[in-house]
Amino acid sequence: MSLRNEKVRKQLMREISDIIFREIKDPQICAMVSITNVEVSSDNSSAKVFYSVFGSDEEKKKTSAALERHVGQIRHEVGQRIRLRKTPSLLFILDESFEKGAKVMDLINKIERGEI
Repeated sequence: MSLRNEKVRKQLMREISDIIFREIKDPQICAMVSITNVEVSSDNSSAKVFYSVFGSDEEKKKTSAALERHVGQIRHEVGQRIRLRKTPSLLFILDESFEKGAKVMDLINKIERGEI
């Protein structure tokens, strides 16, 4: 990844997170949503936005649907904040790696305590 792409990636992470928390007023978006990573294509034309939701499966579904409803608004706002030749298209992807990691750590702790 080029230095420019890395700068764009970091700026997208900051701005998208800020937009979700400050600009999007949708009660369906869980308060415990966090942008965990952004992968930008080499030409900056598209970006995969990974997010996690600390909540129930229902909250995850509602947040996912709300982000999809607001993707155009988020992209527009990103275009206003970040000056790029072309604002990347955004694809939101639920990142469950933190939950999986927590489950693995819980299992390891239970094994160490002899519970398993």
